[in-house]
Amino acid sequence: MEAVLVTWIGKRDLETIGTPNQGPILTTLQAFTFDKVVIIGAYTESELREFKAWLIECLGAYSISIEAHQETLLSPIDFASIYQVADRHLQQLHSDRSSLSVLLSPGTPAMQAVWILLGKTKYPVTFYQSSREQGVEQVEIPFNIAAEYIPSAVSVNDQHLANLINDQAPVHAAFDDIITQDPNMLRLKKQAQILAEREVPVLIQGETGTGKELFARAIHNASQRANKPFIALNCGAIPPELIDTTLFGHKKGAFTGATSDSAGVFQQAHGGTLFLDEFGELTPAAQVRLLRAIQEGLVTPVGSQKEESVDVRIITATHRNLIEDIASGDFREDLFYRVAVGVLTLPPLRSREGDLLHLSETLLAGLAKQDKALEDTKLSVDAKNLILLHRWPGNIRELRSTILRASLWSSDELISGEEMQQAFFHRPQKQDGLLDREISQGIDIQNIISELVGHYVPKALLAAQGNKSRAAELLGLKNYQTLNNWIDKHNVKIDA
Repeated sequence: MEAVLVTWIGKRDLETIGTPNQGPILTTLQAFTFDKVVIIGAYTESELREFKAWLIECLGAYSISIEAHQETLLSPIDFASIYQVADRHLQQLHSDRSSLSVLLSPGTPAMQAVWILLGKTKYPVTFYQSSREQGVEQVEIPFNIAAEYIPSAVSVNDQHLANLINDQAPVHAAFDDIITQDPNMLRLKKQAQILAEREVPVLIQGETGTGKELFARAIHNASQRANKPFIALNCGAIPPELIDTTLFGHKKGAFTGATSDSAGVFQQAHGGTLFLDEFGELTPAAQVRLLRAIQEGLVTPVGSQKEESVDVRIITATHRNLIEDIASGDFREDLFYRVAVGVLTLPPLRSREGDLLHLSETLLAGLAKQDKALEDTKLSVDAKNLILLHRWPGNIRELRSTILRASLWSSDELISGEEMQQAFFHRPQKQDGLLDREISQGIDIQNIISELVGHYVPKALLAAQGNKSRAAELLGLKNYQTLNNWIDKHNVKIDA
């Protein structure tokens, strides 16, 4: 029986081409023995060919067949198209009587969830994962999808899954769609409603997943431009060589492949609103050209000598601290003050008082409205407690994805604490932030105190030139004896 490893190809794998680094795929193939690897990618055929050639070169000493398949997905988080592609490949390999293994690490969380769903319900699959911290290891998924769950899962068809995972702001988003009980968020909603009635540019700041596009669409829909276009552009996703044509359009023959005139986002949004998401990712050169277009309302398509007049309202959004970027020279101060007239700073989900459970139950009810298979699903007390303990670094986007995943895993109408725990993606703790440790998995407060003491005591002794009485004073301790006790208790290393 042929041993086959199936995997999506991820960005980390492509970035290792021609470097001494090893991505998850190469690392796994060097750590475990397979007869064949089937690589599935939504990248271009040339990128897949380049990676396959590089992989063959790196695996010269290994006898392994390599297949690379270019597939089209609606998006990297579209469950429907991901499921169809993954199921087709596993079905073909299973019919060939291959011994199937799946590498979970490359790809999006949606891709990982589909692998697990297929490997636990339809195909006999062995799972592997690769990480820089743990290396390559075979993974035992510590649960089975119960038989009573499977009919329910099957009843959630591909299109429903696609709709459920769609976390984009609804086209007709209004301020009522911004669900909150938090006083700060309620104040922001009122401020946004005031801004909607005026024509001033708006800058929305906040971490990824806090609802910036939802606010932007609500502002547009409550403005006098509501019946005009709302065009959203992710500035961080534009290749540098396509910035001008994306923003301002191009004329036929302007460059190779320009077979016809094409309107840029400024022309597409004429009369309406242009939402520039991840605004802080624009290059300095693009910032110069964008500033002129915003100030003068004029754009020049690539390949044209004629300026075109555009009338757009600009709403920008960023997760970056643009003031710091201005100080470091990475962002233009004049452009910042041009767009930062009405400013909204959205808080992270973890600091929204009273919103976690309210949002969780609202999201679960929304999922139930979209699919009857989930209409009776509720959160247990244990599940609610875990939700409250988690820090939600991905904010509302992570919460929605986790609630959906937990509801799919659940074999009962009540999502248990164990099922909610399995739905989390656990990130390694950042050891440089004493106040940012993830507490849902438990912490050792004594170790954190020792870490703090071990950091500042040597600094105080250095500043005091070795005088322990002075060092104790700098640290706010009563006397040098107290300092000695702290040094002994926390095993502080003092350089001689």
